[in-house]
Amino acid sequence: MLRIARTARLALAAGTAAVLAVGLTSSAEAATGNIRYFSGSGQRFQIDNPPDGVCITLQVRAQLLANNTNRTLSYYYNANCTNLLNILAPGRAVSYANPLSVRIIA
Repeated sequence: MLRIARTARLALAAGTAAVLAVGLTSSAEAATGNIRYFSGSGQRFQIDNPPDGVCITLQVRAQLLANNTNRTLSYYYNANCTNLLNILAPGRAVSYANPLSVRIIA
């Protein structure tokens, strides 16, 4: 009986450790690729492997915004991801929307 209880506790501990390890790993995911954007004066900026779900305020308003990642991104008119303009699928670009912040959403 003690052997069964000990085995059950060991299995429970191992299962809990596995769930925690998988849960912690998935929360730190990032898109693969980059987000490129250009200012009205032609300055080029790039964000490599942006993290999922994190709002990124751009250095300047983007006259051209290109999503070269493997995930969908949302882009916003204001800083801090406020005033949603639209979403941008992987491999797509948009011009003259003038976003100031972006977020990888899927």
